[in-house]
Amino acid sequence: MLDISLILLASGKSRRFELACKKQNLYINNKPLWLYLAKEYEKLYQFKNIIIVCEEPKFYKFKEPNYVYIKGGDERYESIYNALKHCDSEFVLITDVARAYVSKDVFSELLANARKYDCVFPAIKIPDTVYNKNLKKYENRDDLVLVQTPQISKLKALKEANLSGFSDESSAIFANGGSIKQIAGDELSFKLTTKNDIKKLKFLNLSTPSKDIFVGYGYDVHEFCSSSVGHSLDDDNYNDELVLAGVKLGKDYALKAHSDGDVLSHALIDALFGACSLADIGEAFPPNDSKYHNISSIELLKLAYEKCKNYGFELINADITICAEQPKLSNYKDEIKQNLIKILNNTNINIKATTQEKLGFVGRKEGISVSAVVNMKLFDWSLDENINS
Repeated sequence: MLDISLILLASGKSRRFELACKKQNLYINNKPLWLYLAKEYEKLYQFKNIIIVCEEPKFYKFKEPNYVYIKGGDERYESIYNALKHCDSEFVLITDVARAYVSKDVFSELLANARKYDCVFPAIKIPDTVYNKNLKKYENRDDLVLVQTPQISKLKALKEANLSGFSDESSAIFANGGSIKQIAGDELSFKLTTKNDIKKLKFLNLSTPSKDIFVGYGYDVHEFCSSSVGHSLDDDNYNDELVLAGVKLGKDYALKAHSDGDVLSHALIDALFGACSLADIGEAFPPNDSKYHNISSIELLKLAYEKCKNYGFELINADITICAEQPKLSNYKDEIKQNLIKILNNTNINIKATTQEKLGFVGRKEGISVSAVVNMKLFDWSLDENINS
């Protein structure tokens, strides 16, 4: 049995994908694509290590604590270098999360040739006519192939090769004088590159995303800092205007905070993160980080929701309760709602305002609290409206 580590590259930015959900986080039933692939490969072989190269290891680890999680680099080769630091096996199998199909035949052939060569890679023939636009001539397609992953390499050969400037392991190892072997690939092992490639997923008979609904709850409170309620304004954490969901409500009831004190946006961010298991606002936007000092919280809300969508979630609805003795909010509720509709691109937003019947710190007019509840669903890549027809 070969001593192999599996490296799954899942830290791509998905720039060409052009969807809010990153391709690595498309859900197959109840698993994101990266985890689905890791489990499929785990069924085929007992790897020494399974290394997931990703953007935020702490959140990926929530899904499966038994793998090794490494932060990816800006380029593919940098991600591989980061992962190789944690490899001590004789062989390394590397594949891209963009290839959703796992071929048992290709995998078996890779293993059968692994000891004889420094790198073994699958490739498929090119069925179409090939024209070289730079040389302005037609190429013989029989001389060309399309290289795929997974590829299996000897760790020593991979570490000795200069991966920078190469798009895969075989070309880097070959350039370094290593031995390579081409085997027959599988046309089903296509690469998800643009959003229209999602159509091809249906040919793989993959389970569509589960219909589960995820509930998140957020709560936040801030004290007043306005001189009209007896507080000093001589602190960097004091604001000069009350802001709720980006709506300015005047200077009399500003809230003390590291940011702009938008207590509604803060509670809603925590609710969104809670539904998606993405920790909380303090972890995403640390209050001791100077770049968030006095930042607009509605901008943080935009960033938070983009992050939720990157991880494969979409908002179903939000229900928000503002608790304040002052100011009176009845005249502002609709404006607050419309602002959130624009930010979240969702009309299922409900805003409620209440008092605390003069009880507690809110009742004593010392501050404002907000509770938010959201329902989220998984992005459904099987729906045609998500892609161009």
